[in-house]
Amino acid sequence: DVQLQAFGGGLVQPGGSLRLSCATSGFLFDDYAIAWFRQAPGKEREGVACVGSSGERTYYSDTVKGRFTVSRDNPKNTAALQMDSLKPDDTVVYYCKVTFPVSYWGQGTLVTVSS
Repeated sequence: DVQLQAFGGGLVQPGGSLRLSCATSGFLFDDYAIAWFRQAPGKEREGVACVGSSGERTYYSDTVKGRFTVSRDNPKNTAALQMDSLKPDDTVVYYCKVTFPVSYWGQGTLVTVSS
């Protein structure tokens, strides 16, 4: 079974940093891009970052560009989202996703940015 699990969320002060991880299993991790999304209550999921299968190609939304860094460790079948200079608006649930073309979502992890 394809499984993804995002973890590493928590409470952080504005300007602080958090590192999210996405642990995966059940598919050939090296062959697929991994995307990070986030969703606030009552809003659609927003794509924030994506890393290509080899890790060389990355994409960031304008809202996080320059603050977040996406990466992956293929031997460990994991991806990461390093979040720096966090803002209160970054307070949402974060998810990781793989698309085969069918998409599989991991359980989200809540990030709360507050003083």
